[in-house]
Amino acid sequence: MTDTAHVDSFVRDHLPPPEQWPEFLFPLPELQYPARLNCGVELLDRMVAAGQGERPCLRAPGLVWSYAETLSRANRIARLLTEEMGVVPGNRVLLHAPNTPWLAACWLAVMKAGAVAVTTMPLLRAGELEKVVRKAEIRHALCDARLAPELEKCRQRVPELANVVLFGTEAADGLEARIAGRSDDFSNCPTAATDPALLAFTSGTTGVPKACVHFHRDVLAMCDSFSKHIVQPRPDDLFSGSPPLGFTFGLGGLLCFPLRVGASTLLLEQGSPPRLAEAIERFRVTCLFTAPTAYRAMLGLVGAQDFGSLRRCVSAGEALPKPTWEAFHRATGIRLIDGIGATEMIHIFISAADEEIRPGATGKPVPGYVATVLDENFEECPPGVPGRLAVKGPTGCRYLADPRQSEYVQRGWNITGDTYVRDEDGYFFHRARSDDMIISAGYNIAGPEVEVALLTHPAVAECGVVGVPDPERGQIVKAFVVLAAGHRPGAELVKELQEHVKATIAPYKYPRAISFVPELPRTATGKLQRYRLRELAREEA
Repeated sequence: MTDTAHVDSFVRDHLPPPEQWPEFLFPLPELQYPARLNCGVELLDRMVAAGQGERPCLRAPGLVWSYAETLSRANRIARLLTEEMGVVPGNRVLLHAPNTPWLAACWLAVMKAGAVAVTTMPLLRAGELEKVVRKAEIRHALCDARLAPELEKCRQRVPELANVVLFGTEAADGLEARIAGRSDDFSNCPTAATDPALLAFTSGTTGVPKACVHFHRDVLAMCDSFSKHIVQPRPDDLFSGSPPLGFTFGLGGLLCFPLRVGASTLLLEQGSPPRLAEAIERFRVTCLFTAPTAYRAMLGLVGAQDFGSLRRCVSAGEALPKPTWEAFHRATGIRLIDGIGATEMIHIFISAADEEIRPGATGKPVPGYVATVLDENFEECPPGVPGRLAVKGPTGCRYLADPRQSEYVQRGWNITGDTYVRDEDGYFFHRARSDDMIISAGYNIAGPEVEVALLTHPAVAECGVVGVPDPERGQIVKAFVVLAAGHRPGAELVKELQEHVKATIAPYKYPRAISFVPELPRTATGKLQRYRLRELAREEA
């Protein structure tokens, strides 16, 4: 990691010490990358140079950009970044937008310029953005104009974020106007394969964001492992789905995987099940990426919409229930590809496809990865015995300046926080999360973060938040609230508290169920006993 192209060494300087890194494996020829590697160049420039320039690349309703048109825009954005905004290799650039071709072009431009992309979900509020900006020391941002108000609130709190350019606007100072007259010739930054390319933020159970550092080689490794061997994309495929590009699940499935093989992607700003179903029929989507919740919801739309174009459907974000797999297979004939991934690993590392699929099982390690199940003594669990899922491969966890690195990486293994069982044939079966993370409809939600939002309402004296089982969403967020003096429980107050949380943090994190209780269960030292809340929730159910 000495031969870097980064001028700004902030990310590299805040990587964990090498002895805390996981062991990396590169067992396949396609995972052997040269010392100099720019993933943006590999995904875009190389396709145009190979004669793919006229093929469709980025799509949206009413819009199609070819590979050549996408390259032209990405190059001009890269020029704006480097020539006018003052971005140098290694600088972090915040990208804040829904899934659109412009967001994708901005991400590719950041890669080509040798900067580090920090792509955030469009639903994040100012307080959540502030944590990201402070943690990554971000000074530059490209933002969809419709999301500018929350980013501006963030900038008022963190004035160091001084350089913001908006896109999706006709304003004279907007991105489109500022790149219109620029040359589309750009000299790509000669990044090292081990130069950081992106920071992917994930919320732990404490609600304190963790930034996962991924290198240029990691971006290509997810394409050359899971995508190549499990998804098996073709140049004539059209990808689409629901995960934001701020999720590495979405970054891979909706941008990097299709571009790696010269395919195209349909980017939808809203990926609700009805909109996905409509898009599948209208645009003839062939490869779909979404959560089990969406596949369950789309079952009722199979007769009304034509799903006949689909050939690959990938499910991740939460465990795929066997009944959902079987129902979708009966309705469509499609064998859903289940998978477990992690932001720390960048994408999916256990999965199976076609005849290798066993409904109810997540699958086997993706080519390039190895996995096992370990007990508390770090001994391998025999088949049928649950334990901690541990994995190694070409990607792995490197937290930015975070002491939790030593929790996730132990003895060279990435310990994902999942409880798994492995059978005699080497298939892995999900049992539970090992921590208190709430996974609802594919979204990771930290209970303490919701508690903090609730506590800013004057009616709330104390609260505890847990995940409870739900047949539609896997889990839902449930809050137990102790009211402040002078406030009375009731349906109106439930609604008021829910709307308050939606206005304070990302709306998908709001508690879908609220119970009012006289007190919360605590230990003798005052620590909240969340397991008791889960027991109470089961009793109420």
